[in-house]
Amino acid sequence: MLIRLCVFLLCAELRVSPHRCVFDEVQPRVRVVRAARPSLLPKLGEVAPMRIGTWLSGESERLSRRQEGQLRATVERAVRTVSSLLSVERASSPLLLSRDVNKYCKFLWKNSSGVNYNRCGQANKNYRYEMCLDVKIPDDHLAGCKVYPQSNSTRGVVLRHPGGGVADVDFLLYLHVQMSDKCRAQSRLLAYAAHCRADAGGRPLAGVVVICRERLTSVSVQTVVHELFHALGFSRDLFATWVDCSIEREISACSPRGKVTHADGTGQMRLYTPSVISALQRHLAAVDPELGGPLENSDAAPGGVSSHWEARLLQGSVMLAAPGPSGAARIDPLTLAAFQDTGWYVVNTSRAQDLVWGKGEGALFGSKLTCHDNSSSFFCTGSGLGCHHLHFHKGECQTDAHLDGCRIYKALENRSECWKKENERQSGDERHGGEVFGSGSRCFFSNLTTLNHSQLIVTGRCYRHRCTGPNRYQVQVLDSDWLDCPAGGSIQIRGYQGSVFCPDKRLCLDSDDSPPPSEAEDVFPTRQVKCFSSYNPVFIVNLMKYFFFLWSQTSQPNETLLQEDTRSAYNPAADPLVTTVFCVLAALGVLVLGLMSTRCTSCKVRIHAASGMLNC
Repeated sequence: MLIRLCVFLLCAELRVSPHRCVFDEVQPRVRVVRAARPSLLPKLGEVAPMRIGTWLSGESERLSRRQEGQLRATVERAVRTVSSLLSVERASSPLLLSRDVNKYCKFLWKNSSGVNYNRCGQANKNYRYEMCLDVKIPDDHLAGCKVYPQSNSTRGVVLRHPGGGVADVDFLLYLHVQMSDKCRAQSRLLAYAAHCRADAGGRPLAGVVVICRERLTSVSVQTVVHELFHALGFSRDLFATWVDCSIEREISACSPRGKVTHADGTGQMRLYTPSVISALQRHLAAVDPELGGPLENSDAAPGGVSSHWEARLLQGSVMLAAPGPSGAARIDPLTLAAFQDTGWYVVNTSRAQDLVWGKGEGALFGSKLTCHDNSSSFFCTGSGLGCHHLHFHKGECQTDAHLDGCRIYKALENRSECWKKENERQSGDERHGGEVFGSGSRCFFSNLTTLNHSQLIVTGRCYRHRCTGPNRYQVQVLDSDWLDCPAGGSIQIRGYQGSVFCPDKRLCLDSDDSPPPSEAEDVFPTRQVKCFSSYNPVFIVNLMKYFFFLWSQTSQPNETLLQEDTRSAYNPAADPLVTTVFCVLAALGVLVLGLMSTRCTSCKVRIHAASGMLNC
């Protein structure tokens, strides 16, 4: 029983609920303070991977040790992922955030010829602190501010002294764990974000991710990366502030891009920047100049702009308003192209994860007019069963609020994962259809059956597969040999009626063919050190202490029995079976602790009493 309890605690999986992003509802509520003068900016140095400091707000609701550990691991892995993708000109001095002059100042000098033009003339007596969404910014993170009582004198009075700043940080992310009103109002909401500070060039310097307290266990690395991308600049409120640095690297030499969004001839709102256009043209294998990055229509007002990609055209992107099944999102080339076009970042585009959805389908792919005509296998009609487009999951032909009536195979809610061995229950239908579940299994359209049927219905079924080359693979069903499955064709299996249909350009394309990580490990495949929050180090240490305590108790002869007759006293330590059991348990504890130490070598976390800095 004890071993079963240990295994349960160590191997428990986190379940991820459907999530709908509300960034465009939240960001307009936040006043963004932009550094007005170069003197407030730290001296810049070399271009290097962006350092993201993560601060757990003091206003957060109290977390258990296990919850805090899970949060640390999830956020750290998200931060490492983003830092490996984006580089900036690093500051050589600690990061200090500007104060909001509209909060600490009662009025500004407005004489444009005066020496104190746009400086504060009188302090607001009610000024107390600065906020970033719902988080109070520590004074130590803030620059100082002065008041200039005389319009013609540059002698100022210090209202607030500058803090020490945050060293070795290029962006400061405040984490706020709270069951906010917005969390209560929307049951599908896991987290939301906003940015609140920017440098003189417009690049965000600080932001907040609010995590809904009661859904903490459902927040994945995928969720945090999505919200962090919003805070770093993938925002409709920032599109018009992106800059063109194609000639000179320095921000001061860059020119504003201006308006970069407008509707195409069909009314689809798009983002028109050079890298985004090129990335979409390569993805669709089309040269149409109208192919700007498609923005979601359903979560924006008519003629308005969204901070998400259009779901009909870019299923699988990390920047959709509603994600797909856990582990199915990709940090796609179009998203990284958008960050490249901000002008604020040097982007490691080599780490982009190719999108399967719509690849090579041409300029008309995903339009409202073509998604119903069966011209593309990515869309479906009716409400039948089939396979999600990545073929890890069984699916059902459905639509939703973001698909404008188009229908796609969406992953089933229960037991849809072909790659999970535990889903194999061998019900009558699965057995007669030859299904096999496991890490090498994928979903195939099939009407195989061992029964005699006059009408065979095609549905999604799980069979083993193994790659033999790019877009080449073999399939094995229950009790069959491995058979070549020609992409775009079909095969028959001895002993079965019907066929297995072999998808084209969906399987054995690249390294992403491996099964998605479990929810507890949900992370984009960055091939970096993994830290599993399911392994609680305190729990392991206490468990080992408990084992050694029992050992110490049993290894000492019973004192009462010794007084009576030491020869008849039973010494458990002398029992080979007991010794073996304790040795095995102790070794298991040491092994698990050793694995944790090797996997989490880079996990350095420092938490303060009221608020904490997660050094990622």
